[in-house]
Amino acid sequence: MKEEKVYLTLQNGQVFEGKRFGARGDVIGELVFTTGMTGYIETLTDPSYYGQIVIQTFPLIGNYGMIPADAESRKPFLTAYVVREYCEAPSNFRCEGKLDDYLKAQGIVGVYGHRHPPADAHRARNGRNECRHFHAPGQRRQ
Repeated sequence: MKEEKVYLTLQNGQVFEGKRFGARGDVIGELVFTTGMTGYIETLTDPSYYGQIVIQTFPLIGNYGMIPADAESRKPFLTAYVVREYCEAPSNFRCEGKLDDYLKAQGIVGVYGHRHPPADAHRARNGRNECRHFHAPGQRRQ
């Protein structure tokens, strides 16, 4: 996969750089975190994340691919998905596809390779945070 820079911009102007996977696009939403060590498929399809940008704090996501039987609902409800490390080559006997392909098919923007701890600390100090995600390098909006 070709690496394309993306930026996650918080409402206070703080910017985090990462790389794109999944669908292309610009999104705005509330930034939330999930600390689950397993169950990223369930997170993606959980209706409680409707319209939110979800940061998955567990370091490796995508390693068992997409397994439709594990979904909470028929489709994803989040706006964007942010992970530390994305696995491009899933390994599971139940795997029916790659996370990247699923996000593209569902129109969900993905970001990987960005540092979570500063964002976690910012949220802990300041509570709820609106956020923008941009895929175009060099076009950081205020």
